[in-house]
Amino acid sequence: MPFVRFKSFCSRAKRGHMNEADTTAKTLTFEQLVDLREKTETIAQFLQNQLRTYLETLRPLFSPRRVFGKFVGGKEEIAGAEKAFAQLRTQFQGICAKPFSLPPELNSDVLSDIDGRIEIFPWEYLHEAKNQKETKFLTITSPVRWVLSYSSGYTLSQLRQTLSGQQERRSDYIRQFVINALVISIMFEKFPGLRQVLTDLRYQVVIQKYAELGELQLVTITSCLSSFLPADDLVLTATRFSGVPAFIELIDLETIPIILDPLKLRIEQLTRRE
Repeated sequence: MPFVRFKSFCSRAKRGHMNEADTTAKTLTFEQLVDLREKTETIAQFLQNQLRTYLETLRPLFSPRRVFGKFVGGKEEIAGAEKAFAQLRTQFQGICAKPFSLPPELNSDVLSDIDGRIEIFPWEYLHEAKNQKETKFLTITSPVRWVLSYSSGYTLSQLRQTLSGQQERRSDYIRQFVINALVISIMFEKFPGLRQVLTDLRYQVVIQKYAELGELQLVTITSCLSSFLPADDLVLTATRFSGVPAFIELIDLETIPIILDPLKLRIEQLTRRE
């Protein structure tokens, strides 16, 4: 099934990076919020565990050696490895300055220690929540969307905190995160079948920029379930109770009955053709 058609059964509009919540927030009572929060945590844990299982099974397909060969310590000659490494080097030099403050040089052995394990980091963004009494910037986490990359010293959250001065800076960790993100993007470019496999498993794969990471593009993977952010009044009330300036989007249970099977949808499309 073509990737563009996946959006139709995912029932999800593309969002930006800052203030990603829908402008038409669902109306909930605080009691409904508490109940839906518990259900969201249960479903989110299931979704995350399931995705990790899929990715571990598919890990050999994500091996950087398939593209970079000897640059990742492989002995076999891979056609196009030199060109792929030159592409990586060019991309790194184009984004390493802001906001990472990294030197532009990449030695030919920079990939020799890359960890082939696949990691998923929860998608986070800043949301300006406000009502008549207060305005707060909150870190919002999606329970159905993740950043896909290789294992490194920093998670996405830790990188955000480091770049904002909230955590001690480790330049080697920052560089590894950036390189990993570039490498896995190149993997999806060189092997379109990776995206197709994940699409058939009911995920949407998008390579996009992240507002706080300059021009760096991240591979994001999203479940076909939808999530939403309640009205700011309710979010601010919840964060006052928790004492933490953070909130997790709520899974929209109303979208569960309308989840469609991509294989079924594609077959139906084929049989309609004259």
